[in-house]
Amino acid sequence: MKLIRQWASKVKRTVLGDQVVRRMPLWYNPALHMLDTLGVVSIEERRAFGEGRLRHILRAAQKTAYGRQCGGGLQLSTWPLLSKEQVRSHPGAFLTVPAWLTVPASTSGTTGTPLKLYRSLSSIAVEQAVLDWLWRAAGLDPRRVRYAVLRGEDIKPPHETAPPFWQVDLGGRRMVFSSNHLNAKTLPHFREALQRFQPECLFAYPSCAESLCRLLLSEEEALHIPCCITSSEQPSPHLARLLQEVLGARWVDYYGQAERVAFAYALQPGEYYFLPGYAIVELIPVAESGDDILYEIVGTSLWNRAMPLVRYRTGDLVRLPKSLGEREVEEICWGLRPFGGVEGRMGDYLLSPEGGVLMGIDHIPRDVDNVVRMQVIQERPDLVRILVIPDKGFSEQNIAQIQHNVALKLPPSMQVTIEMVDELERTAQNKTPFVIRRF
Repeated sequence: MKLIRQWASKVKRTVLGDQVVRRMPLWYNPALHMLDTLGVVSIEERRAFGEGRLRHILRAAQKTAYGRQCGGGLQLSTWPLLSKEQVRSHPGAFLTVPAWLTVPASTSGTTGTPLKLYRSLSSIAVEQAVLDWLWRAAGLDPRRVRYAVLRGEDIKPPHETAPPFWQVDLGGRRMVFSSNHLNAKTLPHFREALQRFQPECLFAYPSCAESLCRLLLSEEEALHIPCCITSSEQPSPHLARLLQEVLGARWVDYYGQAERVAFAYALQPGEYYFLPGYAIVELIPVAESGDDILYEIVGTSLWNRAMPLVRYRTGDLVRLPKSLGEREVEEICWGLRPFGGVEGRMGDYLLSPEGGVLMGIDHIPRDVDNVVRMQVIQERPDLVRILVIPDKGFSEQNIAQIQHNVALKLPPSMQVTIEMVDELERTAQNKTPFVIRRF
């Protein structure tokens, strides 16, 4: 399974993989047409399309071991809410086909708990259509655009401190940078590479884009990149202004998850819309906060028949005024009314002794079996402790996988210890975050 994942990762960086796998015309073209159509129709038409797709997904979900156990029918309300822990504990119970017929993926989310996922080829093409639709909405041609990537990719080991800190693929259209090598010392190399490449768009984690901008400001430098698209973290309130000031970039942001049960986007700061046709989104009230209500995003994928997740609890929250009525909340779920953004998804990062912001820390638990939960604690710039609650069967091989993942993300200037524990450390609010920085 790991070999399949590695193969998929390599293929998607090639022109052939990009055009034949991710943009397979059989699934990609209808999906793009669907998104264009649903973007201009009424809530009744959006609802009718979503409910039609939902019946196909629920029929598939009924055939899984989980579906047979819970006895859900063709009405969404007959299915219970689904937790991440249920999927993490028994991922095979949610499969409609053998795992070898899927494209495997994994994530640790923000908890340090490894989660195995499986995707159908058609759902991968639909996901690409969604991203292309967003790029088009940002004024970019997704098939021709030159763009730079500043996220969590592993371009070279952290101990290698000489350039290049990037690689070019997709026939010269994409330059992928190692964000974990970005600091004040390496900034000139990053700046010169971006100036030579002249990307039309920067595709980044919000924290990485902000780090680049602040480093450029500190050196009284600037770059011209017309657009910046961010995702995977909660952006800071001043990111849009910073990108405009330093890069002259228009900012676009989107929200999603590896489980692909909800998708939202913002073409203007603070105005997010759920994308109709992607999933069935439910907003479940969980708490009151002054004049607002906090809702948890619960989603049901409409496209991944290989692993249909029904009423999946994302753990992500949306804050809405108490004054909104039921109809107005429904309009938000179907993408007709904006909301302010998703709360509680701040990026988990570490700070290197050299001053760099180290991203992709949530990759450390990936592909590590026999782990209940994991936590990363940075005691000081050069000392990191990794706490592991081991599951049955945990072995030296699992420790070796953790060490391998750590070596991909952290430079040798950081001492790392791996500790087996019975429980993780909690904050004053009694929470157990994946990353704790003590300084």
